[in-house]
Amino acid sequence: MEPLSLHLLLLLTFIGLLAGFIDAIAGGGGLLTLPALLAPGLPLAQALATNKLQGSFGSLSASINFIRQGYVSPRRLWAAILCSLVGAGAGAFAVQRIAPGALRQIVPVLLVMATLYFIFSPRVADVHGERRMGDGVFALLFGTGIGFYDGFFGPGTGSFFVIACISLLGLPVRNATAYSKVLNFPSK
Repeated sequence: MEPLSLHLLLLLTFIGLLAGFIDAIAGGGGLLTLPALLAPGLPLAQALATNKLQGSFGSLSASINFIRQGYVSPRRLWAAILCSLVGAGAGAFAVQRIAPGALRQIVPVLLVMATLYFIFSPRVADVHGERRMGDGVFALLFGTGIGFYDGFFGPGTGSFFVIACISLLGLPVRNATAYSKVLNFPSK
């Protein structure tokens, strides 16, 4: 791969900042950064890893902020945090076992599916929260499942956690966002 031009570096920086802003508010910034990293010819594995690394900084700082403000208690989420970490490890392991050619075919499909989800899914404000399951079941099913998705691919993970926290744990939007950041960090 050739060195990137200054113009392209500035464009990627802008996209990274925009994606970070989107991630901080609602999640889904990886839907911008991953295609932007792939467009100039960055190998798929490097693009996925770079996307993970840049997203981890925002997830960590947001997690610390929400914990300090009291919107989330890591003690309440310890099982979900652990399941998110284990799921992400399994997803990362799985993605490494797929042939590079097959992965190049899978990633565009996943990007399109994640984008369609965000286009057609209900707005967070329209999701009505009501507790439908306990924390342990949520941790096992959604911590592990969404963590696996994040370890395997990633874009949109934070938003998936937010919707799950609102619709299944009955959390208000701010708390669901806080939970999503705390659960998203270990899956990076």
